Amino acid sequence: MVRAIVGACWGDEGKGKITDMLAKDSDIVIRFQGGSNAGHTIINDYGKFALHLLPSGVFYDHTTSVIGNGVALNIPKLLEELNDLVSKGVPMPKIKVSDRAQILMPYHILFDQYEEERLGGKAFGSTKSGIAPFYSDKYAKIGFQVSELFDDEVLEEKVERVCEQKNIILEHMYHKPLIDPKELLDTLHEYREMIKPFVCDTVTFIREALNDGKNILLEGQLGSLKDTDFGIYPMVTSSSTLAAYGAVGAGIPPYEIKEIVTVVKAYSSAVGAGEFVSEIHDEKEADEMRKHGGDKGEYGATTGRPRRMGWFDAVASRYGCKVQGATNAVLTVVDALGYLKELKVCVGYEIDGKVTKDFPTTVNLKKAKPVYETLPGWECDIRGIKEYDKLPENCRKYIEFIEKEIEVPITMVSNGPGRDEIIYR
Repeated sequence: MVRAIVGACWGDEGKGKITDMLAKDSDIVIRFQGGSNAGHTIINDYGKFALHLLPSGVFYDHTTSVIGNGVALNIPKLLEELNDLVSKGVPMPKIKVSDRAQILMPYHILFDQYEEERLGGKAFGSTKSGIAPFYSDKYAKIGFQVSELFDDEVLEEKVERVCEQKNIILEHMYHKPLIDPKELLDTLHEYREMIKPFVCDTVTFIREALNDGKNILLEGQLGSLKDTDFGIYPMVTSSSTLAAYGAVGAGIPPYEIKEIVTVVKAYSSAVGAGEFVSEIHDEKEADEMRKHGGDKGEYGATTGRPRRMGWFDAVASRYGCKVQGATNAVLTVVDALGYLKELKVCVGYEIDGKVTKDFPTTVNLKKAKPVYETLPGWECDIRGIKEYDKLPENCRKYIEFIEKEIEVPITMVSNGPGRDEIIYR
């Protein structure tokens, strides 16, 4: 069976912990899109880890972790992450990297930085990890596929061609140092040696696993509102964050995806720029929520940037669940809200004097004002509670209110960062 785990909104929903839990029952865990521009924080018996490229199955001996063809493969980062795990006592995981995956090049990172610098005040709030230039090159057909590393003739010809194009832009648009084709070729030869032990025809590997009835978990990065097509364009990532893309980014027939677990956060948070209707603009209030959130507060797993904080946005979350095709939802970090006397929930957007419950395109989203409903808080710590009916009544009412609003059954409630701090419904 194939199951996907994805985020409902801006990312940062706490997918890492849930993926780690679901990986326990999986034979194969596949990363199908994105790169090292976002991370999952996982806390387990080995310690606390921020994974960026590695799938969350790496902590289990019985799983094989696959980097799918849809991933922006930063080879040095992947090796760095692997070495970090092993140095902390984690047994060397079984890793397979698709021979069709494309390589994130050092110049992609530079171009990302140069473009944000050029845009100045109109920058996209990029993590400067090279993701947009990477995907631009992939679709412009000037990217480097892993398989090409093993053909010297193809590699040399392509390096010359790519450098010619990139150097024109570097010289005339960014006024930055040019790329040396020989140095670039040497780098690619180094990458070849680094990645060689992991390269695999993952499409065939996965097809055989499906025939053998293996359990496969597709692991998405970020969330629905960062999707290139369905997110808050242009303040989005450069790949599709939807479960549907898992079929493409991993090489799986779409009809094989039987369950889509969508992770929803009990409040809202976002890293970087972009429209955020239910954002809390009172910095003191936002900082209080930030301090209570997550394991050590709400800061980006990759960037360390403080997340923007907001009340639960039912309009965005319902939309996020619908575009994912959610079969069930997991509500996370409910434990962070125990300090509040009251909780606001954004149940509609007012745009040009009319209230809508439908999530609009970005041009209209810019005009949206939140319509709130206020619910009473439970004013106590719920960590350690294992059964749903033992939760305070107001906490249960809050969860059930959210469930009704998002129109997807909430089957799990996370009430702490630890692997076992979960309530099944």
